[in-house]
Amino acid sequence: MKMIMQTSMLSKSIKLSVVFILLFLSINVANSQNVVIPDEKIGLPATTENWNGLYLKLRFSDKWWWYQENHYRRRSSADNRHDFVGRMSQLYNRFGMTYMFTDYFEVTFGPTLVWNFAPERGNPEYVDSVLEPRFWHQWLLTQSVGPVKVLHQFRFEHRFKRSNNVGSEFNYTDRWRYKITAYVPLNKPRMENKTFFIAPSNEFFFETGKEVWNIFEENRIYTAIGYTYNNYMFFGGHMWTYGPTAMPATYRNRHIIRLNVMYTFDFRGKRKPLTRDFAF
Repeated sequence: MKMIMQTSMLSKSIKLSVVFILLFLSINVANSQNVVIPDEKIGLPATTENWNGLYLKLRFSDKWWWYQENHYRRRSSADNRHDFVGRMSQLYNRFGMTYMFTDYFEVTFGPTLVWNFAPERGNPEYVDSVLEPRFWHQWLLTQSVGPVKVLHQFRFEHRFKRSNNVGSEFNYTDRWRYKITAYVPLNKPRMENKTFFIAPSNEFFFETGKEVWNIFEENRIYTAIGYTYNNYMFFGGHMWTYGPTAMPATYRNRHIIRLNVMYTFDFRGKRKPLTRDFAF
């Protein structure tokens, strides 16, 4: 009976979250700039990138956590779309405090600082790196489907961004994200210590703002494989992305190799088994 009630509450929470996102998207779309979009859609050749990340989670009490991500991201060379690491792309730093309402629902909020690097470093037409500050908040809902852990992540980002072109101005945009991830244990009956796992995920990005011509920003399909060991989780894999560029009717797609480590520490001195402390 308890499991049925939890499943029902989770389903209602997800529905309310979707309604909330759709409501705010509809309001913000009305404020977007009118852009003339060509009839013919252009698809750019695929490019490659490499993202390396460190995730840190510190548990201070039964309810409060510190959450942190630090990413070092590179992208393919201008003359070689398949080398993955030819140019610097981003230094990405996300911080936040997490409050756990229940074992199945938590909220995180905090700042993000991103440095975006120019496509041609040393070119006087570009600023070498540009800081993009953000504020973000997130709802994370967790459920169990047999041995599989399923996470529903609703993330909201409020961004002040500009291009690397000299003299460009900052623009404010809102980003709305939904991701579903499944953690599938391969050598254990559930996600716990010393578990090999596979974690497929699918994430949808929407963006609203005055300079946005298409509210659909990107779709990311990521399949990670990993291993948990004591306080660590090692994981990595391939991610494919697809979405519009800043040029109307022009779309890009990327193949990204991701390599990551997550470290979780419980200051209470009574760490529970690794069953739900995952989100990436």
